[in-house]
Amino acid sequence: MTKPSMKSLYWRISAVFLLVLILLGVAFNYLSLFSAEMYFQEGNQRLHREFAYFVADMLRPSVGDTLKRVEIMHVFEDVHRMNPSVEVYLLDEQGKILLSSARPGDLKLTHIDVKPIHAFLATGGKEFTMGEDPTGTHKEKVFTTAPLSVSGRGVGYVYVILGGEEYDSALEFIQQNYILRLGVRTLLISLIGAAIIGLVILGFLTRRLREMTGTAIAFGAGDLSRRVTVVRDDEIGKTAAAFNSMADTIQQHLDQLSSMDTLRRELIANVSHDLRTPLSALQGYVETVLLKNDILTAAEREVYLQTILESTTRLNKLVEELFELSKLDARQTLPRSEPFSITELLHDIVQKVRPLAERKSVSLEIGFEKDLPFVHADIGMIERVLQNLIENGIKFTAEGGKMNLSVERHHQKVMVRVADSGVGIPTEDLPHIFDRFFRVSNSRSQPNGAGLGLAIVKKILELHGEQIAVESHVNKGSEFSFSLPLHHA
Repeated sequence: MTKPSMKSLYWRISAVFLLVLILLGVAFNYLSLFSAEMYFQEGNQRLHREFAYFVADMLRPSVGDTLKRVEIMHVFEDVHRMNPSVEVYLLDEQGKILLSSARPGDLKLTHIDVKPIHAFLATGGKEFTMGEDPTGTHKEKVFTTAPLSVSGRGVGYVYVILGGEEYDSALEFIQQNYILRLGVRTLLISLIGAAIIGLVILGFLTRRLREMTGTAIAFGAGDLSRRVTVVRDDEIGKTAAAFNSMADTIQQHLDQLSSMDTLRRELIANVSHDLRTPLSALQGYVETVLLKNDILTAAEREVYLQTILESTTRLNKLVEELFELSKLDARQTLPRSEPFSITELLHDIVQKVRPLAERKSVSLEIGFEKDLPFVHADIGMIERVLQNLIENGIKFTAEGGKMNLSVERHHQKVMVRVADSGVGIPTEDLPHIFDRFFRVSNSRSQPNGAGLGLAIVKKILELHGEQIAVESHVNKGSEFSFSLPLHHA
């Protein structure tokens, strides 16, 4: 397994992962400290919720018709000696600070918002409530409070801040040291954990990506057999499967190109061979006529010219078939479907080929159902298919043989069959008879063709969305069959 470089995705993901863990560690430290502080403050408030009533009882003798400031300040001092962490304030009903245990210079507020006081009293101190800090050290602090009639001027409040300036200073020192120790410890643990988790887990995850990269490089270098192993059906697995599918498609295309190149070479060789024979015959007989023109009799000249004509006809047919097949391959000729009677077309073709059949004493028999509906196809192309099949059957049927042509309805299509009693096709040749320039091994004694007729038949039917089937037995004959769709008015 290749090691990831420092610029690889592995290290970039690891760096991001480490940064996220560090940020999470800092956030966790902050939230932990904040939660612990709030928990402590809430516990402190619940623990001292009755403390303000105790202070109110101590102050009640000093807040009669007039405020006895000296006595009240003595009470404040006594309370501070009992609990140095608290600060006590005497408020009127609007929240104005009348007296406090804090130093006068430390006060930043003259009035306290009474809404938190009302909320605390309404719940009996059972709900955690924060109130304003008159010294301004903090915006809000935990408190406890109790109602108290002040100087006969209505109900006021004893407002006790739980945690004064001295308490805050000591707590801040402890917290700073706690934060420092906890923060450093947590960050170190986070970094070590992130390094281990990042190197192990991310290394495992990116290993498959590195394998895909290596496979892609090897595939690009020419090793077309390389594929990525699909371990799981996750995003990386789907990417690997997509790469394998792409590689298979590329290999198929390359195989097709190689096959096409082979076919191209075979085509050139076959065309050269099939052109050479009639051209050689043409050249030989034309030279003979030219050399012996003065001594040839009329009968000899006619034989030579007839041979030249046959060679020219054969050559012309080969060129036409090559041109027709090339247009079908390039889809320059596409079906123009229309409704027509397949039985009438079959009768017309039989009339055209009957002279050829009569010369070999081959009987043509036609059988079809009555009232067959029209089919929907290109009449010119289907005529070419039937003519090629019938002429091919006559060509390879011995004298005195017969051919059966039948048409019958089959579900929503019409089935056409062309059967002969000819030499048949060997089993090993059946898969190749529709290949261009292919000649059946037992056809050498028969009239030679270019081997393009059946290739044209197959291509035309494929353009119609149909397939041609063949059944054959040596020395018993062959049957070709195909279907055409019915015309729906």
